[in-house]
Amino acid sequence: MKKMFYPAVFIPEDDGGFTVTFPDVPSCITCGDSMEQSYEMAFEALGLVLSYMVDKKEPIPRASSPQDIKLEDGQFLVVIEFDMVAYKKRTESRAIKKTLTIPSWLNDAALEKNINFSQVLQDALREKLHIA
Repeated sequence: MKKMFYPAVFIPEDDGGFTVTFPDVPSCITCGDSMEQSYEMAFEALGLVLSYMVDKKEPIPRASSPQDIKLEDGQFLVVIEFDMVAYKKRTESRAIKKTLTIPSWLNDAALEKNINFSQVLQDALREKLHIA
């Protein structure tokens, strides 16, 4: 899954903060006390909702073109860049046990060199999947 760009509507609040909604993801609503915090909260909320949808095998909504979104007075649009792979790498650190089979001579040679099998497999998967 490549990077996605979702338009977010920032609605100024009387206290100086913002409510943030996503027209393409109606269940995704958040807020913040400042512009910076509101942006960070929007990114996190979008990540939570989209991750949930992926986990439940629900279709990911297509992002609208920013020029197609109608705003009310005082509202403004900010496009949130979202990378699911980067988000999952940052938020899902649980380890998964995998069983594999290799020839005994290869196992012996790797043990002699104190090779970390898990690290080698992770490195190889990252390279194969083109993930930094």
